[in-house]
Amino acid sequence: MAYLLAIDQGTTSSRVTLYTERGEPLGSAGRPLTQHFPQPGWVEHDPEEIWLGVVECLREVLGAASLSLAEVAGIGITNQRETTVLWERSTGRPLHRAIVWQDRRTASRTAALREAGHEALVRKKTGLLLDPYFSASKLGWLLDELPGVRERALRGEICFGTVDSWLIYRLTGGRSLVTDLSNASRTLLFNIQTLSWDDELLELFGVPRSLLPEVLPSTACFGCTDPALFGAEVPITGVAGDQQAALFGQGCHQPGLAKVTYGTGAFVVLNCGTCSEPGDGVLTTIAWQLPGEPVCYALEGSIFIAGAAVQWLVEGLGLLKSPSEVEALARSVPDSGGVYFVPALSGLGTPYWDPQARGVIAGLTRGSSAGHLARAALEAIAFQTVDAIRAMERSSGLVLRELRADGGAAANNLLLELQADFLNAPVLRPRSTEGTSLGAALLAGIGAGVVDPARAGADWEMDREFRPQLAQRERERLYRGWGRAVRLSLGWEEEAG
Repeated sequence: MAYLLAIDQGTTSSRVTLYTERGEPLGSAGRPLTQHFPQPGWVEHDPEEIWLGVVECLREVLGAASLSLAEVAGIGITNQRETTVLWERSTGRPLHRAIVWQDRRTASRTAALREAGHEALVRKKTGLLLDPYFSASKLGWLLDELPGVRERALRGEICFGTVDSWLIYRLTGGRSLVTDLSNASRTLLFNIQTLSWDDELLELFGVPRSLLPEVLPSTACFGCTDPALFGAEVPITGVAGDQQAALFGQGCHQPGLAKVTYGTGAFVVLNCGTCSEPGDGVLTTIAWQLPGEPVCYALEGSIFIAGAAVQWLVEGLGLLKSPSEVEALARSVPDSGGVYFVPALSGLGTPYWDPQARGVIAGLTRGSSAGHLARAALEAIAFQTVDAIRAMERSSGLVLRELRADGGAAANNLLLELQADFLNAPVLRPRSTEGTSLGAALLAGIGAGVVDPARAGADWEMDREFRPQLAQRERERLYRGWGRAVRLSLGWEEEAG
């Protein structure tokens, strides 16, 4: 029996899970991750907290299973994407808190590039949009704002990476500065057709090439763990950004299959096989590359705030003691009572891509209650997912027949009922909702040679299917109301200023 370790480093927590080579989970450990909000629209993480949390989880899982790393065939890493880390090459010391994917501080930078006419070039080469969501403008901000760092970068003293690169660098004792194709494709610096860092994009964002990690396929050997950490060298054999890993873990290995992961944000990813021309606010991204196969591409819809909207009901308004209570509160009313909540707390993603959008609660009356707002929050997650899928259908010409759902909020039956109703398509919940972690483990198993790529999705099992029950006229009425509420949120900060 071969064992695999999956590191799932997310926006609000770090988790490590031990799997068999068949993808059966044997144990896991997690640590919460502190969120830092130094200014409105700014979101940061402490890279050292990320690192220490992952190490603690690895030791806890191995200890509980009475395993040594020598019994582990490979380690897979999946991570919050776009989050940007800078550190010293010689010491591994971070130079600043990590700037998180949700952070909007560089909205004016990307707007200026858009107004200067650069978006068509960026769109063609990267499949992405000029938006502060992606890594390049964050990296430019750090190079400009941290004294002396740009000069040090030019001398080769500084490393840049997304969180996967940061963890690999530390796990290998500084021997590997690498990333994979899926994470590189989210930086705005990587040409997804030539599969290389692009000189024209580097010049546009003012990024020295000396900072950048080497880019490898998703199932390469990314390095081996430093024996000083755990007592053994174990290869890191699979890496993918969290949404690509979830697509793989959900068994969406063929073009036309799609998944949604409900986490802090919600991300809809459709396997499109070959490189597709992006359109209508939809992103084209690299999904993965397996041994001996061409690169697999995907279309993606990005929703910045999903589970975080429920978290705001807990932390911001005190309506709930924990997010787990939201379903019961939302079921206390038969509908949202005409209340719409647009959770544009970090701008809006697909298909609007408006960093100036701000949150709106509309349709309130004297009869509105906490239950109505809780239900409106769940409806907002479902409505945003519909927005993204409709844009993807328009862009690709495909019609979605089913949607596979994972992530923490996929355990919420009401959310999936609403999703099926608003989407007018079946929503399938797998037996394991940890598709992201499973995807990382399976990729690591392929890279380690203990998992057959042709069999990687064969054990996917459905837990429950949610079928639409809502009448078409009512569905259209509710969706029109959602559109009215979204229009209220667009361009809010810019207009208010």
